[in-house]
Amino acid sequence: MLTRVADDPFVISGAFEPAYLALYRSGELQRRARLAVQSLADCHVCPRNCGVDRVAGKTAVCKIGRYARVASYFHHFGEEDCLRGWNGSGTIFFGWCNLRCVFCQNYDISQVEAGVVARPERLAQMMIELQEGGCHNINFVTPEHVVPQVLEGLVIAVERGLRLPLVYNTSAYDSLDSLRLMDGVVDIYMPDFKLWDPELALRYLKARDYPEVARQVVKEMHRQVGVLKMDEEGLAKRGVLVRHLVMPGKVGGVEEIMRFLAQELSPDTYVNIMEQYYPAGKVGPEKYGELNRHITGQEYQAAVRAARAAGLWRFDERRPRWPRR
Repeated sequence: MLTRVADDPFVISGAFEPAYLALYRSGELQRRARLAVQSLADCHVCPRNCGVDRVAGKTAVCKIGRYARVASYFHHFGEEDCLRGWNGSGTIFFGWCNLRCVFCQNYDISQVEAGVVARPERLAQMMIELQEGGCHNINFVTPEHVVPQVLEGLVIAVERGLRLPLVYNTSAYDSLDSLRLMDGVVDIYMPDFKLWDPELALRYLKARDYPEVARQVVKEMHRQVGVLKMDEEGLAKRGVLVRHLVMPGKVGGVEEIMRFLAQELSPDTYVNIMEQYYPAGKVGPEKYGELNRHITGQEYQAAVRAARAAGLWRFDERRPRWPRR
């Protein structure tokens, strides 16, 4: 774990106010929410640019119309230490997705209808319940296709007393227009940089432009919030945390991704190199067989070495146990 001292540049000392509160007080948050919802009538919320009228209930790739669908919300203790702390990350899992990852480890909610439709008042109430339960943040999982709905619900949640940092937990297949709406709203961006090669992105994600989109998106996130900073107790407060899931046979392009993060963002970028890949979704012995195995210890260690060779040094490491307060 990182050693924190009084003058540590990665520590935010003293009182912390979530970014969105200043926007709410100025009326800008409300304005953005109205504009975002209006944009659903000709949807370009994500890079798919489907152009359907979601206000009228029309759907395309993401299968979401006017209102978001929530598969589950709860205190999540499986996230990074700096997010879960001792009371958990207040995680809201949105249903459906704008990608079609064949190996998706949340396939049952990303590519199969799950959960319930959540109008803005219900979405706001979920945030408040998680805050009242002691969660350290509100963690939106797979929000790429529901940015307008998130903003709409957030306005109501702030009116009801929401004061927690917001985590934008994404595949990195986001629209730059949507991210600009979230500028000054999101405190912590957590993109998952999946693949580097366009042909493999087409095969495994069904989105050839994913690598280019992800590069633009991650740079924009870094521009908005910078490198990850925590409070004196080790809880993330502001910045970018990048995840990369190590896959069999170096499919992800870990060397290229790590060099990009070090050179185009910062060597101080906080990275979680994840080793929990397992065959899921559509992966099996007869289809996408090259992915039909767990990764080896050697593959994982090679990914860590690639990150260090690129100049990165801030890696997520799990504590055996974080004392509860």
